[in-house]
Amino acid sequence: MKSTAGWIGQVISWFVIFAMLAVLAICVLIPKLGGATPYTILTGSMRSSLPPGTLVVVKPTPVDQIDIGDVITFQIRTGDPTVATHRVIAKTVGDDGTPRLLTKGDDNTAADAAPVRAEQVRGKLWYSVPVLGRANVLLDRTQHQTLVVGAGAGLLIYAAFMLVTAATETRPRRPSRRESEVSV
Repeated sequence: MKSTAGWIGQVISWFVIFAMLAVLAICVLIPKLGGATPYTILTGSMRSSLPPGTLVVVKPTPVDQIDIGDVITFQIRTGDPTVATHRVIAKTVGDDGTPRLLTKGDDNTAADAAPVRAEQVRGKLWYSVPVLGRANVLLDRTQHQTLVVGAGAGLLIYAAFMLVTAATETRPRRPSRRESEVSV
């Protein structure tokens, strides 16, 4: 019979494994399967609803399917990788007849200066997870990949270890039913 400390250690290790898998699923797997992109909120312009350090997962969405009140992530300038995540406060049409979105950070006093064009929109907020974005900011793309591969390999090694341990664990042999009946 296992000791209480061994049993508690095993429960804690399984909890840690499931927690790591959940974080990996939230940050990597679900966005990838859903065709979405994770971003991290860095500023306080959306503090009341999306504080700094929040991981936001954004799904590509056509401009005609974005409504007033939706939170979108968009390039601040076309072609520039720098993005902002703000709420749509109005929809309009540009001089050239193309749709434009007026945006504003929930905690900003004024709307953003320039309307957002369709080609700037990266997508609409799908889901967000507070605090988890902080870890996202600490690592660059290569480090993310290394961490994911390392965590996956570590989990596989741990699973193999647990299987081998369980298979080789020696337990006292229980007498068969026939042997029990004979000894009575």
